[in-house]
Amino acid sequence: MGFADVLESGKFVVTAEVSPPKGTDISGALAGAGLLQGLVDAVNVTDNQRSMMRMSPIVLCHKLGEMGFETIMHMTCRDRNRLALQSDLLAAHALGVHNILAMSGDYPTMGDQPSTKPVFDLDSVQLLQLIEKMNNGFDFHDKPIDSPTSLYAGAVANPGARPLEPQLLKLNKKVLAKVRFIQTQAVFDAAVFNEFADAARHTGISVIAGIIPLRSAQNARFMNEKIPGVKIPDEAISRMDAAADPALEGMRIAAETIADIRINCQGIHIMPIGGHGNTRRLLEMCGLD
Repeated sequence: MGFADVLESGKFVVTAEVSPPKGTDISGALAGAGLLQGLVDAVNVTDNQRSMMRMSPIVLCHKLGEMGFETIMHMTCRDRNRLALQSDLLAAHALGVHNILAMSGDYPTMGDQPSTKPVFDLDSVQLLQLIEKMNNGFDFHDKPIDSPTSLYAGAVANPGARPLEPQLLKLNKKVLAKVRFIQTQAVFDAAVFNEFADAARHTGISVIAGIIPLRSAQNARFMNEKIPGVKIPDEAISRMDAAADPALEGMRIAAETIADIRINCQGIHIMPIGGHGNTRRLLEMCGLD
């Protein structure tokens, strides 16, 4: 079954994230993804995440598809105008990539080439509208295309945003634009996530909660300072500081978070720091292996 079929079956899904290389050799990315064989329902492939230049995700998605993975290709509006967005969607579809995560994208000043000129010709809601049009056989300006796409579109949300109302307003716009699923930014506070999930339940959209297993207290503090939308509670940082094995403690924190939010989401999305060497162990701790 494809990712859409699995998610809509009601199964609790597990997805995980890999990044294309900053170069032409994809062997390391493929080997990293190989650690996920038999563990996940789909592999997300990022698109110049954190505004850091990397290979296009289309290539890696195609290669992972040849390995038998379902993939979810990230697509940011930051780097492409509407012509390029449509071209890349057609190319992805032609290569068998059917799941798209529509994102606005981080501003370039956050990345490794801060003088980059951002595009933002469309935003993530308009990208979802574009995907729906292409699925119905039309381009952005309602002109027929040779053959319709069959793309399954997701988007992102930040359950930790406060006040919550603007986040819910944008989520409702994405629902009207025919989003099929939501993957959230990293969840470290179960109560905060559950409040968001309760407020979003009326949409009927599947929510997949983002999970980052922390590796150290220093790592947690860096994320709080440098990554927008991330707020790691002081209690978690204190636990990491006191732990004899911080990476193991980080997995314990992640496993506890998953247990506390599982009733309120349709799956989890693992975003590791430094590769998927511990992902199997984390899923075993949660009973999801």
